[in-house]
Amino acid sequence: MAKLNKEDFISSLKEMNLLEIKELVDAMKEEFGVDPSAVAVAAPAAGGAAADEGPSAVTVSIADAGAAKVAVIKVVKEITGLGLKEAKDIVDANGVVKENIPTAEADEIKAKLEEAGATVEVK
Repeated sequence: MAKLNKEDFISSLKEMNLLEIKELVDAMKEEFGVDPSAVAVAAPAAGGAAADEGPSAVTVSIADAGAAKVAVIKVVKEITGLGLKEAKDIVDANGVVKENIPTAEADEIKAKLEEAGATVEVK
């Protein structure tokens, strides 16, 4: 197998959808025992002052799709830009809708999802 350079890896990432990238991150966690997203978030948080203000980047995930699952799938599709199947997979798995986003954007997404009938977690 040929060694993959940084430019090729990044261009491959650009061709992936959100679900494929999540699967890649999960595989990296399993293979290397390290969460690449935690490393990226931990470095800026070490500043000290930002820790007092609360998290600057949060993750929005679905805790429960509720009775109006179709409406929730449509909102997830709109928010993420994914296809219908990928959005449905996220909703079915009570998965992550968006990661490492500003709290203001997370609040907007949470409001949209709750309006559609979902129970949402912001971490």
